[in-house]
Amino acid sequence: MNQAPLRIALVGNPNCGKTALFNLLTGARQKVANYAGVTVERKEGRFVTPSGRKVQLLDLPGAYSFDSTSPDERVTRDVLLGRYPGEAVPDLVVCVADATNLRLHLRFVLEVKRLGRPAVLALNMMDAAKRRGITVDVAELSRQLGMPVVETVAVRRGGAHALIDLLDQQTNEQTANTGARPEDTADLHATVRSILAAAVTIPRATDARDDAIDRWTLHPVFGPLILALVMFLVFQAVYSLGKPLTDAIGDGFTWLGATTGTLLPEGPLRSLLTDGILSGVGTVLGFLPEILVLFFFILVLEESGYLPRAAFLLDRIMVSVGLTGRSFIPLLSSFACAIPGIMGTRSITDPRDRLATILVAPLMTCSARLPVYALLIGAFIPQRMVFDVFNLQGLVLFALYVAGIVGAMVVGWVMKHLRRDHREHALLMELPSYRMPRARDVAIGLWERGMIFLKRLTGIILALTVLMWFISTFPSPPAGATGPAIDYSFAGYLGRVLQYPFAPLGFNWQISLSLIPAFAARETAVAALATVYSVATGDSDIAGLGHTLAQNFSLASALSLMVWFAFAPQCMSTLAVIRRETRSWRAVVISFSYMFAVAYVASFITYQIASRFA
Repeated sequence: MNQAPLRIALVGNPNCGKTALFNLLTGARQKVANYAGVTVERKEGRFVTPSGRKVQLLDLPGAYSFDSTSPDERVTRDVLLGRYPGEAVPDLVVCVADATNLRLHLRFVLEVKRLGRPAVLALNMMDAAKRRGITVDVAELSRQLGMPVVETVAVRRGGAHALIDLLDQQTNEQTANTGARPEDTADLHATVRSILAAAVTIPRATDARDDAIDRWTLHPVFGPLILALVMFLVFQAVYSLGKPLTDAIGDGFTWLGATTGTLLPEGPLRSLLTDGILSGVGTVLGFLPEILVLFFFILVLEESGYLPRAAFLLDRIMVSVGLTGRSFIPLLSSFACAIPGIMGTRSITDPRDRLATILVAPLMTCSARLPVYALLIGAFIPQRMVFDVFNLQGLVLFALYVAGIVGAMVVGWVMKHLRRDHREHALLMELPSYRMPRARDVAIGLWERGMIFLKRLTGIILALTVLMWFISTFPSPPAGATGPAIDYSFAGYLGRVLQYPFAPLGFNWQISLSLIPAFAARETAVAALATVYSVATGDSDIAGLGHTLAQNFSLASALSLMVWFAFAPQCMSTLAVIRRETRSWRAVVISFSYMFAVAYVASFITYQIASRFA
């Protein structure tokens, strides 16, 4: 009879290397979803030990304490206690702790032990601890804690062998009957101090190399300049590295569309494939390299340990505009997508600060806007160098990202002054050691984000593209019609109605029409424009879409459209997450309304000024 898989839960403080250990053990054999009823991420993987034992590994949300009321920590606690609906109680809990910072991490290990579940301590980052001269008496630490203790190095191949060997020795029967619930009502901090005195020797509290780097990165003058330079170079790289691959994908889909057009007879099927699917979806897919370049640098900054320092550095500025330093990481996450950014606000304890961060997070330029920006910048902004160093297109892209950041600060400042009881909260946070990003973890992160993009592409974006093709193709023009066929289609009629409120912004009916599917998924605006113009002109040259746009509307209209997308109301998924996180329709209405008003006014001003000087 086959032995049942061993169910293991990984737990630990944020920045303990838990996710790196999860990736090391499971590789690509993992799946990500959300727990039912909440937006907390559920990550599960599997692997097989050398003896052939199957293991199901659950990476639970990071937690500092079970005393907190945050959704993340509640989920972790309830899963370990077997109280979470639909989630089997784990056979074994693996507590992951940063060996360079045991004073903080052991407190949570003791809380886990109090739950009474069978547990193992994985001392992670032992290589870094040894470099700092930290010595750990593993046997004594195990005796003090009353649980097995193993050393791991999650960023090194073979760094989890000791843990895997220990798991190989476990059976469900053994784990089910080990680990009695301790009677420990003593102060946890005092207990940690006692354990450290007995089992750990720490020559100095911090790493000398970290201190040397922090003298520059956290300097009140040089720190902000370094941060600005880092972010500026990231956006330069999006164009310098991603654009050639985008052009190559565009050329490939152009060839595929032309080949398909020659093989199929003229009719609706050929039009659907060439003008709809290949032109619309192919155009959006072409921007995947630029999105992945942006994700790559965000992952590298996150893995290196720099992001918490950036949050600390910006705390004073954030507080001055009504936010908090803890808002920085959720807002930075929103550059990838506003949804995880909004979910990340659960680390903000003050409810009003959290709501303010939720309401401004969608102003950060998410990756879904990138295809729109890349298309319009490529079509209307010349590709030339400024001062023989900087790419002008990259500068414009950087300016759009800055516009979103400035907009968020202004909105935060307004909200601060509308609050009569605003209180400033001191920022207390852990600064992890600097470390070299691991290629494996970065690759897995890119793979996950790329797959999310492709699922959207083959799901909602494909469906909306087909719908746009249908309304752009039918009904056929009436007998004796003299205008373009698309003028008599559903798209033509609907677009001309929508153009009335958007005409002051310089939007033609094609642009106005593309804003509707963009509300479901912003990338669809690119697919919609590609489909409408492909149906109208009969030309499915994806690579030439920018040239087509340049012939059909002005630079002022293009700048106005870019500004619109910088501030426009977020997608439906983001609104749904705001509703779930705040449990308030009022917050949804406020978010949508103020962003629509800001986008309309900013686009109107941009168009009027650009029209005068263009």
